[in-house]
Amino acid sequence: MTSTMICTRCVMDNSNPHISFDEAGQCNCCSDAFRRMPFEWFRGADGRQRLNSLVERLRMEGRGKQYDAMIGLSGGVDSAYLAHMLRTEFDLRLLAVHVDGGWNTEPAVRNIEILVKSLGIDLHTHVIEWSEMRDLQLSFLKASVLNQDMPQDHAFFATLYRTAHLFGLKHFLSGVNFSSESIIPPGWGYTSIDGKHVKSLHALFGHEPLTTFPIMGAFEYIWMTRIRRQLSIHRPLNFVDYDKQKAKQELISLYGYRDYGSKHSESRFTKFYQEVFLPQRYGFDKRRLHLSSQIVSGQVTRQEALAELDTPICDPRQARQDVKFVAKKLQITDAELQEIMKRPPVEHTAYPNNSKLFRSGISLKSLLRGWSRR
Repeated sequence: MTSTMICTRCVMDNSNPHISFDEAGQCNCCSDAFRRMPFEWFRGADGRQRLNSLVERLRMEGRGKQYDAMIGLSGGVDSAYLAHMLRTEFDLRLLAVHVDGGWNTEPAVRNIEILVKSLGIDLHTHVIEWSEMRDLQLSFLKASVLNQDMPQDHAFFATLYRTAHLFGLKHFLSGVNFSSESIIPPGWGYTSIDGKHVKSLHALFGHEPLTTFPIMGAFEYIWMTRIRRQLSIHRPLNFVDYDKQKAKQELISLYGYRDYGSKHSESRFTKFYQEVFLPQRYGFDKRRLHLSSQIVSGQVTRQEALAELDTPICDPRQARQDVKFVAKKLQITDAELQEIMKRPPVEHTAYPNNSKLFRSGISLKSLLRGWSRR
């Protein structure tokens, strides 16, 4: 049995076989993050200049239109703080987009409601038909693949581009940030944009027709992103000295923001996925990614991170409650869900997919341009 090895600089370990360590015991994940930092995270005067330039561009291109840009709102800290910053400091006219896949926690819903009301932001919510979401979520569980958040993530991705087209918007402001999300494990996960993969898993394991679920196929994706260039995606939090904990405290003070727990736990399914499914199925504690990112950004020490990892990701009683909740919502028994989680993992690429198509984006762009001239 391979012994556990933990990076001497961050807290990533060898539970992912693609992670390697140098002579000093430092992993390729944090080494890559430190290499990228000067090119992705701009603080001080440089960051302020970049942020001001972005805002001026949005204002200029938004003249005569209803909105300057779109922003996603999940109820989480990053997107909430971004909305707060852009409205209070720059008075940008924002359209907030939220996709309700049926897994929202009560605090997340409340956070969204109070933010849009307090900040005067219009909210566009797309509600996924629950019978279809349930069937697709079960299909992914039965397929035994790693990325169980793909149904929710793909729905948001497809809805985002279609909403942009509906409102004639060209800019999306994302809460994704280097400060708390710099660690990217190699070979981990599978892209959520692959609509063919979504359809293939549902065709094999699903039963409910996906008549309204937003699925974006490869050609629509290439058309919207490479040919039509519907959206430019910006990450304004990379232009400020963003500290997630300080941002959370500011949101609590100003809006009565309610903390929902761990990162991305605004979704009850994502909470189950990160705190129960991944540790039990793959022996992976996703807190390592988030804590290692904060170590890179200097907001948490390695000792503090190790101390947090010494505590259970969730207590056994809470894990049982999460399993019970997810099983009941999916209309299966606790035992059925536990049996599904014990099945051998299957690689995403074992099922039909368009991964090669996405990797060959340049040739596809040329192909589609030629096709569009016919």
